[in-house]
Amino acid sequence: MHTIFVTGTAGSGKTLLTSRLLEWYHNNDVSPISINLDPGVSSLPYDPDIDVREFIDFYSIMDDYKLGPNGSLVLANDLISTKIDEIQTQVQELNPDYIIIDTPGQIELFAFRSSGPYFVSNFYSDSKVTLFTIDGTLAISPISFVSLMFLSQSVRLRLNIPQINVLTKRDKIIEQLAEILNWSNSITSLQDSLNLEKDSEQSLLGKDIIKTLYKSGNMLSPIAVSNLTMNGMINLTAALSRILTQGEEEQKHE
Repeated sequence: MHTIFVTGTAGSGKTLLTSRLLEWYHNNDVSPISINLDPGVSSLPYDPDIDVREFIDFYSIMDDYKLGPNGSLVLANDLISTKIDEIQTQVQELNPDYIIIDTPGQIELFAFRSSGPYFVSNFYSDSKVTLFTIDGTLAISPISFVSLMFLSQSVRLRLNIPQINVLTKRDKIIEQLAEILNWSNSITSLQDSLNLEKDSEQSLLGKDIIKTLYKSGNMLSPIAVSNLTMNGMINLTAALSRILTQGEEEQKHE
């Protein structure tokens, strides 16, 4: 069994990407299951095989602990780690090839509190990888691109497993796509774009950040994907195969 944790900021396309990955694997004769780890989500574009909402009632937490929505979400997400054994048991019964885990919409609740990294490290799987979704409509600004790449590296450090950056909403940024991808491969190109920023302090800070990311070898070039057209899904699943199965699935479908 191989596990894919789908992470990213709110609105970046995590849940729809989860749905598309499920569709892709089903259509390619691979057995996947989905796990929804967001106790506060109201609706999903897929039917989760395992749903944390069956174990944690967000609205009961609000009533029982007299908390507002934000406080209830914090507590609900912290309780996820206490349900790992029940979730693991259900996974073993289903015995899938791939486990696609849709994480909470608020990335800070999963990646930056202790419960999220605990769940990732203690969840049994033959191999694991994180997908960090980057909203393509936000990444068209060089300053925003730098901040998103920095956040990506922060998540990678917290979860401490291999990671793939996914640039979502590809279909909405076709004209800017080549430039955005070039920023992740050429520090000179990104620095030139940052030099055009009106705020000089932001520009200097951005250049300092990317120098550190490039120097450390952690400037992970994103794979551009459209959750609407499925464009880029071949590249993404091939990258997943190389990490999770050393390319076995990739070779199977060539």
